[in-house]
Amino acid sequence: GYSIDQEREGKGMMKEALQSVITYGFTAMNLHRIMANYQPENGKSGGLLRSLGFNVEGYARDYLLIDGKWRDHILTSISNPNWRHMPQG
Repeated sequence: GYSIDQEREGKGMMKEALQSVITYGFTAMNLHRIMANYQPENGKSGGLLRSLGFNVEGYARDYLLIDGKWRDHILTSISNPNWRHMPQG
């Protein structure tokens, strides 16, 4: 998960940080795809992920046990358009 200090919310800092992580994952690590899941009531997280290019793939009921309750999650992902096969060596 990710979080930011409440005083810094809405200033684009989390988007900038996550964009850096995505870029690193796709370039330096050559990842094919990255998944991010969020609770349906967390609209800010959903909006942030959409703004970064994540697409909804599904809905998982009772996905994670958080604070003693099973929580549903919306499943999202983004794929690397420049992914290339790198032979193991």
